[in-house]
Amino acid sequence: MNRRTLVLSTAVVAAGAFGGATWWATRPAPSQSTGTVAPDIMRMLERPYSPVLGPQDTPVTIVEFFDPACEACRAFHPIVKDIMAQYPDEVRVVIRYTPFHGEGSEVAIKTLEAARLQGVFVPVLEALLERQNLWASHGAPAAERIMIIAGSVGLDVEAGKSQIRMPDIVAVLNQDRSDVEAIGVRQTPTFFVNGKPLDPFGEAELRRLVTAEVAAAS
Repeated sequence: MNRRTLVLSTAVVAAGAFGGATWWATRPAPSQSTGTVAPDIMRMLERPYSPVLGPQDTPVTIVEFFDPACEACRAFHPIVKDIMAQYPDEVRVVIRYTPFHGEGSEVAIKTLEAARLQGVFVPVLEALLERQNLWASHGAPAAERIMIIAGSVGLDVEAGKSQIRMPDIVAVLNQDRSDVEAIGVRQTPTFFVNGKPLDPFGEAELRRLVTAEVAAAS
């Protein structure tokens, strides 16, 4: 499976139940990684075109390798938003597209890029995650619903249908796919905080790592 299996706190489950994802419980638990990745990998973590949530210039950058069709990504989205709310001037999130769930993922990613061109990236992102079960069901995916959902929150659908075929948008998807392979990302979401991989993976671990990086930058 190309998604994290997770167990969330009761509060998060109540706020964003996501249809049965569980922690990646069979993985051995290594010690918390504190080192940054190699320089060649560091250069690939963020591209100039990558979508950024939060201020452009912050001392702490979370890079999230993200698949909009991934249930665990949906579950972690409110956690990431909460971290950004806790540190509004210190933390930004860079999104790297990771299309592990086939055609639906690719259509959703291209739609998000069309939404970015139209200035409605965030509402479309929120809508696709909120209604993920309508288009990304692993038993019966329905990619044709993606544009409909995006249109309901402000995307110009007719323009979007043309934009998702633009070479620049296709190039974004292809470059992210290449970087995912080169970096060795195997699950979504995968997080790096100021170049440090989140290992072991978990909500508490992500919060601790971000808090440590914020403190180090103070």
